[in-house]
This record gives sequence, structure tokens and C-alpha cells, in this order.
Amino acid sequence: MSQPKILIAREVFPDVVERLRAHFDVQDNPQDTIWSPAELAAQLADKDGAFTTGSQRIDAALLAACPRLQIVANMAVGYNNFDVDAMTAAGVQGTNTPDVLTETTADFGFALLMATARRMAESEHFLRAGLWKQWRYDMFAGAEVHGSTLGIIGMGRIGQGIAKRGAHGFGMNVVYHNRSRLTPALEAECKARYVEKDELLATADHVVLVLPYTPASHHTIGAAELAKMKPTATLINIARGGIVDDAALAAALREGRIAAAGLDVFEGEPRVHPDLLTVPNVVLTPHIASATVATRRAMANLAADNLIAFFGGRGPLTPVNQPAPRAR
Repeated sequence: MSQPKILIAREVFPDVVERLRAHFDVQDNPQDTIWSPAELAAQLADKDGAFTTGSQRIDAALLAACPRLQIVANMAVGYNNFDVDAMTAAGVQGTNTPDVLTETTADFGFALLMATARRMAESEHFLRAGLWKQWRYDMFAGAEVHGSTLGIIGMGRIGQGIAKRGAHGFGMNVVYHNRSRLTPALEAECKARYVEKDELLATADHVVLVLPYTPASHHTIGAAELAKMKPTATLINIARGGIVDDAALAAALREGRIAAAGLDVFEGEPRVHPDLLTVPNVVLTPHIASATVATRRAMANLAADNLIAFFGGRGPLTPVNQPAPRAR
């Protein structure tokens, strides 16, 4: 019996590729080519499964061109590159990689908060440009982190991790807004209080976004929401591009309507809105919140585990949909 054919759509750890070769007929992408939608469909036309990252869009048009495809395993916790409804209707299983990146991403979110509040990138650029000539009492004076109010929008596992770091490590007053309220036990564990979004925006010194991207969450933070924030507040986005209106944020930063922002994700990434590149009071990182070797390896292995379990008849470990088997 022939092995299922698998496409690994981006370069990944060589040992993970070899793990998959032990189970499948694998086509990998060691050149790390970013295929167009038509090129991706051509690569997948004779494949039974795919190992993807967030940069491969799986939609109805692609599925129609790939009749053998049974499963797409995303090496990411987010899966807004999946048209889940189209996949379910086509009988194609989708999977993601939750949990294995929670603590690492929460670490980075808090690091980005601190770098933004304390103006670390701005001051480093100043130093590297040779502009530091003497000490001043107000030189790059930023915002307090300890004892301040931390507002978290999106209180899943990563949001809870950031809340615990703030409350337990920095004595912060933590408020949060979420589609559904946490249990009293979880609220107590996080030392967090539920509030409506408008109250959070008006009272938080640091607003952190950790919610999934959906059509409903598009531009959760736009001009109207930025206008509700304190002029001394910071905004941190480690969620997904599109949750923030980047053009509106750049204008608010330039005009001093909020103090600073830290962004790891962007609308249309890897393109970054050009206005964000011209304002000094923003820390920009290239979607690296989960980027430790151990965590990225765990993500890759979980994506591989999903493929192995699915074709081994055990079912996927971390499914994002429940399709009926695709007609073959």
C-alpha cells in the first residue's frame, strides 16, 4: 500500500521533515519559497495532506483544485489562514498547535509591554545614532509598569499568562474583557477583574490584545477605541494583524493621543503600514512572539503529530473543525 503524500509548505526543522518521511511520501520546501495561491494549489493537487504555516491560505478555490486533500496541519495556534467553513464543507480536517506556545508567547507579550512602556527601542536608536551627549532628568522617561493598570482584551491561555505575570510579578491591577467571563476560580488565580471594553480602554495604563482574529474582531481597536484610551497609555498587539487599524494607530501615535505601542503583528504582514515606520514611539517586531527554539520545535512536532495520528486512524490531536470524511 502506498504512503499518503504530504506537502510541507515552508522550510522547517530537518529532523521534523525526517520524522514525517518515516510515515509519508513527503515533498518539502527547503528553499522556503512563498507560493502564490495558484502555485500552492498546483503543489497540493496530488497531495493527501499538508503541513502549513499562517502564510498559506486554504480556501474553497484551493480545495476545489485539490480533490485528494484530507487534512491541513497548521504550525500555529491561530488559523485565520483557514476558511474553516469551506474546509468543513469539503470534508477536510484542519488542526492547529495550541498550548505548546502559551508561556513563551506570554513571556514575549510582557517583554514587549515593558520595552514599549520604558521606550527601549526609541532610546536604543538614539544611542546608536550617536545622539547621547549628556544625562537629562527627563531623557526617555516612560511609563510605570509595576503598580499600574493592565488591561487585557482576549483572556484565553495566553491572556491569562500575561495577567499572572502582571499581577503576581509586578503588582499590577489587572482588568480584562473577553467574549465570555472566566470562572471565579480562574479570575482569582489571575487576580483579574472583568470589565466592559469601554471601561478597560478608559482605565488601563497598558492595553494588551490577545484575541483571535475573526471577521467580528476586525479592527477591534480603531480610531474610536484609540480615542477612549488615556493619552499616557500604551497598546500592545501580539494577537493577529487586522485586529488593530494600523493606519489609525499610526495617526494616534504621531499626534500623541496615546503614548506608545508595541506591535508583533500587522495587517497584510510581512508588509508593514508605512506610517508606522515613521513614528518613533512604537516598538516593531516581525511576528516572533513564539520564537524560541524549543517552542517552535514543539509547534512543528505537534503539527507532525496531527498528520501522523490522522493517517494512523487515531484522529487529529488538536482539531479546529469536525468535518465528515471527504468523498474520494
